[in-house]
Amino acid sequence: MIPFAQSLIRCPSPAGEEGAVVELILAEMRGLGFDRAWRDENGSAVGVIEGARPGPTLLLDGHCDTVGIAPGVPWTRDPFGGGIAAGALYGRGAADMKGALAAMIYAAGSVDRARLAGRVAVSATVMEENLEGAALKTVMAAVHPACVVIGEATDLCLNRGGRGRAEIHLETIGRPAHSSTPHLGRNAVLDMLKVIQAVERLPMRSDSLLGPTLLALTDIISDPYPAYSVLPSRCRVTYDRRLLPGETADGVLGDLQSLADLEGLGIALAATIAQGEHRTYTGATLRGLKFLPAWILDEGHPFMQMALRGLHSAGLAPQFGAYRFCTNAAYSAGIAGVPTVGFGPGREEDAHVVDEQVEVAALLAAERGYRGIIGAVLR
Repeated sequence: MIPFAQSLIRCPSPAGEEGAVVELILAEMRGLGFDRAWRDENGSAVGVIEGARPGPTLLLDGHCDTVGIAPGVPWTRDPFGGGIAAGALYGRGAADMKGALAAMIYAAGSVDRARLAGRVAVSATVMEENLEGAALKTVMAAVHPACVVIGEATDLCLNRGGRGRAEIHLETIGRPAHSSTPHLGRNAVLDMLKVIQAVERLPMRSDSLLGPTLLALTDIISDPYPAYSVLPSRCRVTYDRRLLPGETADGVLGDLQSLADLEGLGIALAATIAQGEHRTYTGATLRGLKFLPAWILDEGHPFMQMALRGLHSAGLAPQFGAYRFCTNAAYSAGIAGVPTVGFGPGREEDAHVVDEQVEVAALLAAERGYRGIIGAVLR
């Protein structure tokens, strides 16, 4: 399993360029004796192990795309070397989440079919970094899982929830004028600065499991740009909004659309949820509203208890936790309503960083844990 994880890291796969790593994954699935392994229309790899008796389908999902390497930011180790030092596997995707993906594939490939009632599917989905859940939707339509395990990093805890994410555009419309006579126009950027100040004062809710909601400003764009001797007549900012259970697109937008009136600013403000549209390496287009809901699974839910028993059988003693970032579970649990848990090696803060790493011992423990969950759910 460890050499396979190294080979995945050595095969760069930024979002939209996952073709080569998908071929590696499919070849490994077939070599491990998966009953079926195929590439779907979006380019995700899917493999299935059939049990000896009928039963439900358990899906283990991990994405095979990664974020890129920021130019000019120094790594002390080759980001695509897949090297091991001091007990850790290094490289882009080690923690997020090629290590977990290798553990899932080897766990499924090593199960005793004679002991399974049902089937286990493993998906290596594409484009998760761009639009969470969009590629998983296609996989779930093909395999119809009764329950899902997301392999994103949990530090070997058992996650029963996750924050959602919305990408929000705020736009102010001003009135153009020559910059030598600014009093004759209305500067959309100055209006937006007032809106930003009001947004920063908005109260944020909090959840005991998931933590607080967040609003993070990620970009600001004025029009026209460059503006030669003219006041900008349009300004748009983008906010990354982290969501809690029960929040809706209408509710989130309503809070923002009322800002101008509440603050008495007299500003023409429009608030919208961004529409995602991304082309995969196969030429398929993934589309979806960039509003990905939060989710929570009750501690007493049968799937949660089965997963917990499976991890105990593997010699692990996980605590319950929750994802602070957004994952593919925003679709499986938040939209499709399929019982979902998170379990994986590494820590959330290990994702997307310089010198990304995951402990080899954690990878081995995760593989045991995935086998334990499979056995508990499909026994």
